[in-house]
Amino acid sequence: MTTAVTRTAPTTRAWRNAVFVVFTLSGLDIATWLGRVPSVRDSLDASTFTMGLLVLGMSVGSIGGLTFAGHIVARLGARRGVLVASACLALGMVAAGVAVTLGWGFAAIWVCLIAFGFGNGLCDVSMNVSGATAERLGGRTIMPLFHAAFSVGTLAGAGIGALAERFDVPVALHFIVVGILTSLAMIVAIRWFGDDRHVEPEATDTSPVALPVSRWAVWRQPSTLLIGVIVLGMALAEGSANDWLPLAMIDGHGLANDGGSAVLAVFLAAMTAGRIAGSPLIDRFGRVPVLRASAVVAVVGLGMLIFVPSVPIAIVGVVLWGLGASLGFPMGMSAAADDPRTAAAKVSAVATIGYVAFLAGPPIIGFAGEHVGLLNGLLIVFVFIIAAGLASGAARERTGAGTGTTTTTPVGAVDAGAGSHLQSDATAEADRR
Repeated sequence: MTTAVTRTAPTTRAWRNAVFVVFTLSGLDIATWLGRVPSVRDSLDASTFTMGLLVLGMSVGSIGGLTFAGHIVARLGARRGVLVASACLALGMVAAGVAVTLGWGFAAIWVCLIAFGFGNGLCDVSMNVSGATAERLGGRTIMPLFHAAFSVGTLAGAGIGALAERFDVPVALHFIVVGILTSLAMIVAIRWFGDDRHVEPEATDTSPVALPVSRWAVWRQPSTLLIGVIVLGMALAEGSANDWLPLAMIDGHGLANDGGSAVLAVFLAAMTAGRIAGSPLIDRFGRVPVLRASAVVAVVGLGMLIFVPSVPIAIVGVVLWGLGASLGFPMGMSAAADDPRTAAAKVSAVATIGYVAFLAGPPIIGFAGEHVGLLNGLLIVFVFIIAAGLASGAARERTGAGTGTTTTTPVGAVDAGAGSHLQSDATAEADRR
């Protein structure tokens, strides 16, 4: 068994805090682009269909980043994965801003968004892998809090974008400042990341410790696909609200435009609150019961929105929908990263499955909404949330019960200071056997 040589580990607390920073900055980057979409549309004089094609460029890049992230993180580690991602994010954002302001046209912006999307996908996997390792070492569930930090970053980015739109700040200036500052901050933050590289077993290794951890073989594992169903269903629950909730409240419940946008803010606030409050619940009851309860809450909330004509009850349903959808994605990421040796490949695979929801969900729901109404179109989400709840058993902790984290022997000392070193996970596995 070949293992990577590790460097001196930072304290687990410093590592955890650095991951919080990266999650927040990642959310800020995404929201920076989304907040200036109106200006981009005006500069191109684009139709809704054209803007959809433009966003497809970022989606293509994101899928590419997710696909290659398993290889990059397994070879270089999550720390260097974030480093590469930060460079792609800065390059894509700055170039896109310049292309918009100087009027380079659709094709130039589309190419820039591919680079930006690649950085986003790679950053997504890298920060989740590193966050899962920090979670294991800390001995308590913190992954939902990482995703809450991402939500806070998106809220901050949206607010900055709204101000930039209000005061007609050039897109190039906005993107250059945010792109450079966030990437530099990521580079500083990852100095406190630990070394979480885990090299795959050699083909000739027949010891019982060696596991089939090929980065493509994880796709053939039933657990990968079932965790993917969980993430797919909950990602669709989250993404469909971002895309369609304002219009659903306007068309289905008769609210004005500002009212529809306000209800989306209520949903995002419920998501953030659910992620903050969810960690102690997962530690107390375990992932599977919390996932099942989350699915039930989300289904009840979405059902209230779809079937009850009362606006106040529909808003209560939106709150329940947000709370129920808040923990599925982070718990799926934790479950995918339970085995350190397959963490990079499995998180990459599961995240790729989840991103299908963001790619295919909006047009499918929109197509259904054209024929049966947008509220009834959301019944598609209803079905996928139920499927996520039924598949929740796949997220069960590898060892121990009733805890949000595995009881695996720590890979390194918890808050042990700069003198501690991360232990090889293969050795830890052998010791347990």
